[in-house]
Amino acid sequence: MTHSSISPDTLPAWQTLNGLAERGKQLDLMSLFRQDADRQRRFALSVDGLLLDYSKNLIDEGIFSALLALAEQSALEQQRDSLFKGDTINGSEQRAALHTALRGEREDDYRCGEQLLDEQIRATLDEMAAISASVRAGKWLGATGKPVRDIVHIGIGGSVLGPQLACQALRPYSHPDLRLHFMANVDGEDILNTLRQLDPERTLVIVASKTFTTQETLLNTRTTLHWLEQQLGQSELAGSRQIIALTANRQNAEAFGIPPSQILTFDEWVGGRYSVWSCVGLTISISLGHERFKELLRGARAMDRHFRSAPFAQNMPVILALLGIWYRNFLDASSIAIIPYCQRLSLLPSYLQQLDMESNGKSVSQSGATLDYQTGPVLWGQTGTNAQHTFFQLFHQSNHLIPLDFIAAAGEPRSIDEHHRTLLANLLAQASALMKGNHDQPDIPAHRVCPGNKPSNLLLLDDLTPYHLGQLLALYEHKVFVQGAIWNINSYDQWGVELGKEIASSLLSQGDNSEAPDPSTQQLLNHISGLTGLFRRP
Repeated sequence: MTHSSISPDTLPAWQTLNGLAERGKQLDLMSLFRQDADRQRRFALSVDGLLLDYSKNLIDEGIFSALLALAEQSALEQQRDSLFKGDTINGSEQRAALHTALRGEREDDYRCGEQLLDEQIRATLDEMAAISASVRAGKWLGATGKPVRDIVHIGIGGSVLGPQLACQALRPYSHPDLRLHFMANVDGEDILNTLRQLDPERTLVIVASKTFTTQETLLNTRTTLHWLEQQLGQSELAGSRQIIALTANRQNAEAFGIPPSQILTFDEWVGGRYSVWSCVGLTISISLGHERFKELLRGARAMDRHFRSAPFAQNMPVILALLGIWYRNFLDASSIAIIPYCQRLSLLPSYLQQLDMESNGKSVSQSGATLDYQTGPVLWGQTGTNAQHTFFQLFHQSNHLIPLDFIAAAGEPRSIDEHHRTLLANLLAQASALMKGNHDQPDIPAHRVCPGNKPSNLLLLDDLTPYHLGQLLALYEHKVFVQGAIWNINSYDQWGVELGKEIASSLLSQGDNSEAPDPSTQQLLNHISGLTGLFRRP
């Protein structure tokens, strides 16, 4: 067994943590604070305007030391070096995972093999800057000569989630005259609803697809172009100035009819769920201005440098990852909740769902062996205070162990002081109530008892700026990487996604003679065909 394929359950620290699990389940958070007046300071870490308070977790010094030992004994350090060196860490696809290079600087010396990457990355950023400046200045004209006003970003998964999240999270910085629209789902009603909002003479279509073969993205693009052609009385708009392609497959984009000068490319070593840092971020650059897109990159780079250099005991992504492993593998927590107390971060749970569950939803090791320990948890969430009135009841009074990540911006100059004070008061109150409960109150009826002792982290940004958003997203990227490295899984492939695509393609390619892969699906096909004729049988 090579060092890079160490099974974590064979490590001494894993056995130690197994022995500590029962103690962890018996820990009382309020007692831990009473016993250690310095706990809230020792179990906290600040990195350049981003504070992590992890003092409300079911850990003590012994458990935390054992978790750090697990990181030290695992292949994490070697895997981290391999990630930044551009080694082939995605074994099933024989690729590097060099998305960190997209936000690097020349001094970082990123390479893929022997090839220095800085020059080509700078060239792509320059292309993005030129397009962004042209659109923002009203100089990018549609087919009839009018300046662009509506930007339609078409993609799915990582090709849309990152840009949509960033544009919403940073909307106070957006261009006042540009309207953004995002298309992902193949649902035709939703597409038509979006199209009705557009001015066809002033619409720029930006298509993001790594392979330029993605079924939903290409269908949505064809439908959009067809609608524009009908509205404008023109044809072959795929070859006009009203469309730009962002892809790793230039040949397929050109075959679609898009002019070579309107195709921006990124490399195969950029995974879809990490592509927001590439030219796929063009929509962000157009909306916010390119300098602010570069601020997003700078924030992510700052977290890269912290992750790469900080000792594990003071390393924010490592600490978050180890806490997650403690809950998943030793305290049997099957899910985690992401609760941003910031409406601009309402898409963050969806973004992190793909980042985490698509990366670490695996059950075989790097070498293909079936795992006998759990890996990625179910991730879910919603913004506060909305979530308090939907599912927080379950947090407070159920028997489920669900660790939470609370996220907020301490400062929000674009809000109203009374509103922001109320928002943060609710955040602090919920974290406190989950930990403290009310079981110590005398004569309280059983149905009102909240037992407390529910763990949470608090991530507090100084302000939600492009820089701090970059930090936050990179933090979670590296957290997911650390967990995958310790679990000895490949966090950079997603073969489970492909199976459903293959079956859908088979059903669609057969047309009226669609034959299902199983009796249940066949019965459902027959039922749909009887109602709509969409899958008619002979």
